[in-house]
Amino acid sequence: MENNLNNTTWTDICTLSDLTPNAGVCALFNKQQVAIFLCKQTDNVYAVANFDPFGEANVLSRGLIGSTEDITYVASPLYKQRFNLSTGECLDSSEHRLKTFNVRIESNQVQLKEAS
Repeated sequence: MENNLNNTTWTDICTLSDLTPNAGVCALFNKQQVAIFLCKQTDNVYAVANFDPFGEANVLSRGLIGSTEDITYVASPLYKQRFNLSTGECLDSSEHRLKTFNVRIESNQVQLKEAS
């Protein structure tokens, strides 16, 4: 349910219990597919664009979560490029970066807002 139509407000996406630790889900937010992950090791929720720029497909919500040197990442299920879930930066190529979204939990609701 949207709180408001502008990009400065938070939008309810799902409940926290809808997320499976260390697995992704895909949600539609502002007409774009977003991959949302609950990382069990850090208890953080991350949201990035679901579009894999290498495979040119909306598949990142099916990727695997991992970590290295304090960086939590998702590995694409297609060609295995790793993307930092906090920044969207590709760890394997500086040419690509994913769009990231602000995430918060309010009253057990996972909420998203466009990153500024």
